Parts: sequence; structure tokens; C-alpha cells
Amino acid sequence: MKKKKTVKILLILIAFIIIAAAIAYFKYEPEKPWLAFYIACCGGVLVVNLIISVIFVSKNFKGKR
Repeated sequence: MKKKKTVKILLILIAFIIIAAAIAYFKYEPEKPWLAFYIACCGGVLVVNLIISVIFVSKNFKGKR
């Protein structure tokens, strides 16, 4: 049960970061394209790290009972 809750929280964080990065990108893109690109890259790095965390959480909670 703990695995499902943790994975759900991580997936919600991934969705939130994607939405926030997209909103920030489109807000800053007309004025400062370099800042918009930087925000999009940082959001992408966070999403990739959280996806890797989802994979590790799924593997660690299997088995041993």
C-alpha cells in the first residue's frame, strides 16, 4: 500500500512541475527567451529525476514478506 501512495505523490509532482514549467515558459518567452529556455530545462531535469525516483520506488518495495 505504501508503494502506491508514494508513486501517486511522485506522479502528481511530475504533473505539477510540467504545468508550472509550461506556464513560466510562455510567460517569459516574449520578454526573455533565454530565461524561458532555462526554466524549461530546469523543469525537464526535475521531471527526469522524479521519473527515475518512481522507477526506484517501484523496484524497492517488491518482494520480501
